[in-house]
Amino acid sequence: MELLIQILIAVIALLHAYFLYLEMFAWETLGPKTFGGFPRDFFSLTKSLAANQGLYNGFLVAGLVWTFFIDDPIWWGRVTLFFLACVAVAGIFGGLTVSKKIFVVQAVPAILAIVLLLLHVYVVS
Repeated sequence: MELLIQILIAVIALLHAYFLYLEMFAWETLGPKTFGGFPRDFFSLTKSLAANQGLYNGFLVAGLVWTFFIDDPIWWGRVTLFFLACVAVAGIFGGLTVSKKIFVVQAVPAILAIVLLLLHVYVVS
């Protein structure tokens, strides 16, 4: 089960690395294609706001990647739970305030990983 959790963490980290890239470096080029329905000038006007969001996604990536280097199982579980919870909360908030798609893409994988992590830590181990 730990391997499945690590695969989910890797997928979630890769998603957030893509979000970082999109928001920090490709907001004006990929942003309009990804978030249709906004006028073209919206993306130039919000470039610094998107870059700020991208930076926060980078922190999530760093935390999730960090979990691959933690040897102590107790700290591994705690740090992993913390960063997955951060992703889940951000996905839930985005789903409620921006688009339900954010919930599906961001929160659902994190929630699934949290459930598997809790099962692994408290039931299997």
